[in-house]
Amino acid sequence: MSQPAELQYHRERLFIGGEWRPSTSRDTITVISPFSEQPVGRAPDTSPADIDAAVAAARQALTASSWASWDTETRAAAIDRFADALERRADDTARMVTAENGMPIWGSSAVEGPDPARVLRHFAQLARTTPQEERRPAASGTGTTLVRREPVGVVAAIVPWNYPQSLAIFKIAPALAAGCTVVVKPAPETVLDAFQFADAAQEAGLPAGVVNIVTGGRDIGAYLVSHPGVDKVAFTGSTEAGRAIGEACGRLLRPVTLELGGKSAAIVLDDADLGRTVEGLTWVCLAYSGQTCYSNTRILAPRSRYTEVVDAVADLAASLEIGDPFDPTTQIGPLASSRQRDRVESYIAAGRAGGARLVTGGRRPAAFGQGWFIEPTVFADLDNSHAVAREEIFGPVLAVIPYADLDEAVTIANDSPFGLAGTVWTSDEEKGIEVARRVRTGTMGVNFYDIDLGAPFGGTKASGLGRELGPEGLAAYVEYKSVYLGR
Repeated sequence: MSQPAELQYHRERLFIGGEWRPSTSRDTITVISPFSEQPVGRAPDTSPADIDAAVAAARQALTASSWASWDTETRAAAIDRFADALERRADDTARMVTAENGMPIWGSSAVEGPDPARVLRHFAQLARTTPQEERRPAASGTGTTLVRREPVGVVAAIVPWNYPQSLAIFKIAPALAAGCTVVVKPAPETVLDAFQFADAAQEAGLPAGVVNIVTGGRDIGAYLVSHPGVDKVAFTGSTEAGRAIGEACGRLLRPVTLELGGKSAAIVLDDADLGRTVEGLTWVCLAYSGQTCYSNTRILAPRSRYTEVVDAVADLAASLEIGDPFDPTTQIGPLASSRQRDRVESYIAAGRAGGARLVTGGRRPAAFGQGWFIEPTVFADLDNSHAVAREEIFGPVLAVIPYADLDEAVTIANDSPFGLAGTVWTSDEEKGIEVARRVRTGTMGVNFYDIDLGAPFGGTKASGLGRELGPEGLAAYVEYKSVYLGR
């Protein structure tokens, strides 16, 4: 059953300083279903005055509640309670995300519902095992140095619409584990599910102001990024927006973590088991209709097997079930917005006009009179200079590119302004690892790809700055202080 057309989710107030406060803006944000094209909920918009109040509350929580100076075990126990409260909401959260952005329910139930609790517990444990300070013998041989990890302070977390729960918690969890406080601003397209964090924070008894939820579009996001009370910015989104945020933070000498776009390559080696490869590419290339930052939308195939790979990828794309995102059998739901579908269609038109061969897809499926759908699309007979092979489309559009030998495959993979992810498909794992080492990107998979909570995630080049997850993700929310001691 799809989400009924009438409004389902309402939020009338913002969550600031542990309280539900009316917005000082008279505007509201209405979220539209990508499937029914009808409203599914509304929330208040935010004014600059509301941002001021949220930042002030977060600043107050650092000192008045002593959150930043709580002992590690007490803070970790509070984070575990927060995880428990979110876990109890997981099913409702998954349905809410599907209603907002059209993610198939099997995906939101596997990721968006349970991930917040998993990530919080991971960082609670990291907080327990990471010493807040340590003594090191001075390199000069005289005396010791006390090295302290101290919370960076108030964090502005700006979250996109594609994986709103997961990408929010990638920022919230390490910030809280380090002793920071957060002001979270979700994307307008998925503003409703963010308030689940507020409900859970209240239930868990987090001190007032440790977690604050505000709303708004780009102007409010820019105001938050440059706010004098913010100590660090964590952002996931487009490279264009990331450049603007990075520029603002650079001018302010403010730490920033940027997880941005990608145009990752799946390198199919000549010894790959094609059946196993295609099965793996389903998730790696077309998860959530390609609206995934790590999507491997360039598939590099050896010339000796090019036709075979093109046909197999096209068969895969054509076989995926398109439909109602609330139907558990649906594999491809609608794109998140009409604007996003327009963008994807413009690239499909560019692919055709530029001489690439459209193998399958490229249309709005005829079975649906509503919803922002586009068929999974495969282009062949193109090189890496083509727009559909170079630019991030953020939709279900794949380019299958031939290569002559392994060196050319690595060259093509590296010939990109982005560097977020990638995969290698081969029957020889050690050979795959060697190829992975040569590709300039933040993450790679060999015959597999999944984000590991215990390992750093992030990109190089135009794919961003810094890392999330793992000990490196926690380190991004601390400042180091050296206290020099005598003998």
